[in-house]
Amino acid sequence: MLTSIRPDRDAVALAVSGLLGGLLLWLLGLHTQGGHPFSAPWITLVPLTAMAGAELLRRQAPRAALTIGVLALVADQFTRGSLATALMFTDVMYAAVLYGTPAAARRLPVATLLVTVASTIGFLAWFRKPEALLIGLVIGLVSFVPALTGVSVRSHRAAAESARLAAAQTARLAEMDRTQAVIAERARMARELHDMVANHLSAVAIHSTAALSIDDPETSRNALKVIRENSVEGLAEMRRLIGLLREGGQDEVPAAAPTLAALDTLIEQTNSNGASGGLVCSLEDTRDPGADPLPTPVELAAYRIVQESLTNALKHAAPGPVVVRLGQAGELLAVEVTSAFGSRAGPTAPGSGAGLVGMRERVALLGGTFGAGAEPDGDGVKIWRVRAELPVREREMRE
Repeated sequence: MLTSIRPDRDAVALAVSGLLGGLLLWLLGLHTQGGHPFSAPWITLVPLTAMAGAELLRRQAPRAALTIGVLALVADQFTRGSLATALMFTDVMYAAVLYGTPAAARRLPVATLLVTVASTIGFLAWFRKPEALLIGLVIGLVSFVPALTGVSVRSHRAAAESARLAAAQTARLAEMDRTQAVIAERARMARELHDMVANHLSAVAIHSTAALSIDDPETSRNALKVIRENSVEGLAEMRRLIGLLREGGQDEVPAAAPTLAALDTLIEQTNSNGASGGLVCSLEDTRDPGADPLPTPVELAAYRIVQESLTNALKHAAPGPVVVRLGQAGELLAVEVTSAFGSRAGPTAPGSGAGLVGMRERVALLGGTFGAGAEPDGDGVKIWRVRAELPVREREMRE
């Protein structure tokens, strides 16, 4: 389908200025040559006008413009000649390389160079005078030099476009990295918030339910005591998390992240909170006391896994023992928590499943393995087992 070609403003300006310049030279009687077959002065205007028309097509149809330009330049050689025609041809050649196809941009400089060399040799052999070299020089100036200039400008434009695209791609990747970092940070803070507060709030929910359902002053007093202790500790944990999130909060140094050395305190707290539900918590640590310290991410993940497992036992476990086991075999730290599986009498706290999700995410970030579920023990009684294996070398971790 044919489409109309509308020349741009630059093409119109070049065509009009070239045509007017050629008319001025023609009125002044300034020509580039004489003694040719078509010596009538007005004939010079024909190739001049054709070349101005070629200028109008320089960008939208560079191949057609170059074809018209070559024919006009050749026709100009049979007239008295106009400098404006030759100058406009240089722009047409330049535009053909700059706006033409990649194949044209590759072939035109080579073709013009061959034409320049062949013309120089031909005129030198014909005239047998050194002045014939000037004809080759002029041919090179109006054909090869503009083509070479077009190649240079085209290369610079392509390099600039590539740089722009690379910068845009880098910006997109940076935005994706930023978004992923924000999502990862939100997930991390959600895990931290859940692990720090869920234990205390579960104890508060269970003991407040007991205080409301059992009409016994002593039981209510003990429940309120546990509620107060967990409320105070929960607030302290919340303040610590807020201190980490607050901008410009360098004036208050946040507390250090918990480690496995604090498990004794966590066990005692679980025994206190779970005494009314018949839970007895104990710790079995078979690690070598002289082993190298664990990386901080491993310490924190192991502590949070134990903390969340004890919280789940406090909310759901049947009366019985809750055993926390720690062991290290080679480059893996094993963390296991078992509790009696089944329903129990008395108040319970609802669960959302976020604890298991958070534990699984923590282990996955460190490149370890995680499993949780009910299974029979040696005596045929079902137990709930949570087990995680974490690499103890930082170079093996994914973070």
